[in-house]
Amino acid sequence: MKETDREAVATAVQRVAGMLQRPDQLDKVEQYRRREARKKASVEARLKAAIQSQLDGVRTGLSQLHSALNDVTDIQRSLADVSRDWRQSINTVESLKDVKDAVVRHSQLAAAVENLKNIFSVPEIVRETQDLIEQGALLQAHRKLMDLECSRDGLMYEQYRMDSGNTRDMTLIHGYFGSTQGLSDELAKQLWMVLQRSLVTVRRDPTLLVSVVRIIEREEKIDRRILDRKKQTGFVPPGRPKNWKEKMFAILDRTVTTRIEGTQADTRESDKMWLVRHLEIIRKYVLDDLIVAKNLMVQCFPPHYEIFRNLLSMYHQALSTRMQELASEDLEANEIVSLLTWVLNTYTSAEMMGNAELAPEVDVSTLEPLLSPDVVSELLDTYMSTLTSNIIAWLRKALETDKKDWLKETEPEADQDGYYQTTLPAIVFQMFEQNLQVAAQISEDLKTKVLVLCLQQMNSFLSRYKDETQSYKEQHLRDRQHPHCYVQYVIAIINNCQTFKESIVSLKRKYLKSDVEAGVSLSQPSMDGILDAIAKEGCGSLLEEVFLDLEQHLSELMTRKWLLGSNAVDTICVTVEDYFNDFAKIKKPYKKRMTAEAQRRVVLEYLRAVMQKRISFRSAEERKEGAERMVREAAQLRHLFRKLASGFGEDADGYCDTITAVAEVIKLTDPSLLYLEVSTLVSKYPDIRDDHIGALLAMRGDTSRDMKQTIIETLEQGPTQANPNYVPIFKEIVVPSLNVAKLLK
Repeated sequence: MKETDREAVATAVQRVAGMLQRPDQLDKVEQYRRREARKKASVEARLKAAIQSQLDGVRTGLSQLHSALNDVTDIQRSLADVSRDWRQSINTVESLKDVKDAVVRHSQLAAAVENLKNIFSVPEIVRETQDLIEQGALLQAHRKLMDLECSRDGLMYEQYRMDSGNTRDMTLIHGYFGSTQGLSDELAKQLWMVLQRSLVTVRRDPTLLVSVVRIIEREEKIDRRILDRKKQTGFVPPGRPKNWKEKMFAILDRTVTTRIEGTQADTRESDKMWLVRHLEIIRKYVLDDLIVAKNLMVQCFPPHYEIFRNLLSMYHQALSTRMQELASEDLEANEIVSLLTWVLNTYTSAEMMGNAELAPEVDVSTLEPLLSPDVVSELLDTYMSTLTSNIIAWLRKALETDKKDWLKETEPEADQDGYYQTTLPAIVFQMFEQNLQVAAQISEDLKTKVLVLCLQQMNSFLSRYKDETQSYKEQHLRDRQHPHCYVQYVIAIINNCQTFKESIVSLKRKYLKSDVEAGVSLSQPSMDGILDAIAKEGCGSLLEEVFLDLEQHLSELMTRKWLLGSNAVDTICVTVEDYFNDFAKIKKPYKKRMTAEAQRRVVLEYLRAVMQKRISFRSAEERKEGAERMVREAAQLRHLFRKLASGFGEDADGYCDTITAVAEVIKLTDPSLLYLEVSTLVSKYPDIRDDHIGALLAMRGDTSRDMKQTIIETLEQGPTQANPNYVPIFKEIVVPSLNVAKLLK
């Protein structure tokens, strides 16, 4: 207390010191004193009021506690009285057991009296209900059935309440109403029959379908009421719950499955297109059924049944099951394609689930795949394996057919431009095109795989094609009279090579995306090389035919007969031109190469005749005459090959100029200039060897041994620089087995 007083005094001193900090504040001391006195009085008044309020609350609490104590005493006294009365009434309750049993019997009898009319009329109601069911009056039949079941269930419930263990009476009641379950089953059969034909019924007689749905809804309500009572009493009537709604969906599901499975009308043995027909029927049926369900059936069912969503799910599941069954069969390649095209494309297209009449209820993006990715992958692997075998067989058969055509006595067909051709390229690429179009219907990835497969098999096929053309040539060489149209069919084979090239490029451009073109195009150089080799071999075969006919005339060149006026070159030109009239049926790229090769070989044979020392000129006159004849014949050959090469846009004079250059060496009259002329020839044609020069000088017939030796040795000391564009020709000419020493003699 003293401590509190000290704190109060200290606080007061501090407040007073705060008020009297300046001298002029001393005048207000009385004013300060009065203000503090008022504050003190106010605080004391509030303190007194608070204490008074606390005292009043304590007083009230004590009063209430006193009242509660009195109440507890009264309750204890009343409980004692109740306990005493209960003990006294136990014997009285036991004596009322007979009354209780009488009340229960009275309740049962009251229920029996209430249902007495129905009980006596059960046989009649059963007959009426049966008649109504047979007449198709399902709603009325169900109403009577409900009355029968209600009477039976009411009696059985009262019996259950009285004595749940008395099975004899329960059996008696159940037996008396035994026909009720049969009627229920018969009515259910009628309902299920209507539901099985619901898609037809909803168009012809929608009220019948509505009646069926109303009956099922009634039974669902009764089931719910029975189950609620079971929770309270434990009693469930026989045959409950019926679960007709659940059975209804099961019936619809079975109906959908049967409808899908029943669309297969043919087998592979009876119709090769059985699967296409089967899938098309499924598509049409499913689309028609779902449109009917969306537009008509939803109006016959309560919204909470979600009938369209459930039917859509049933159809999807039935289709998935059916597709799995089809996928597990041993399908052929075209059947795999039909199945995958239908599953991956047709199913979600506007022709089926994506149809505008099914929107917006059907969203194809939410539909699960009909076949799992593993099954699709397995089918694709099977398809690629089968397709590989088929392509190999097709190509082999096409080649065998083409080989038979090579032996025909009639010329091959010509295209619109007049070029000979066989049907092989068209057959091969038509087959490729068909398979690629089919693959494109399934997916871009499969299309690319099929294209790669086609190109790979094309590569192998071209190797076989090359071998067969070589055998064809060898067969002809054994007997040049057969085959009769050998030249024409070789021309067709050459043209086929160009057609193959163009078709391959066209195929890749049409079916190959640019982002994968680089990887696939690696096979192109290989095929181009094989095709060029086949064409080159064919062109070589044709030229061999030409030079076999020219052999006799080429042997007359550079002989005494030739010098005296042989028309060998005239015959050569006529023969070459005649052959090239046939060769006009060769397509331009290969004809261009063939013309150049023909010119090269004619000039080569001409020069070979020069180097074979068939003639040695005896005088300057003979040398002049021979040289001038060589120049004229070079011009004649030049004119021929210019004519043949017209339209190719290339200079065709190069090879013929070689004959003119050699003629200049022969024509030279001053032996002292011979070295200069020969050195000029060597500088233009650096592949000329010593034996060529020796043979050329020997042909002149006026060169001494020492001069020949000097010219050759001098030329050997000064090697010439070859033109990078120069195409060697002399290196292919072999001088007969006479060494340089013999030529110099």
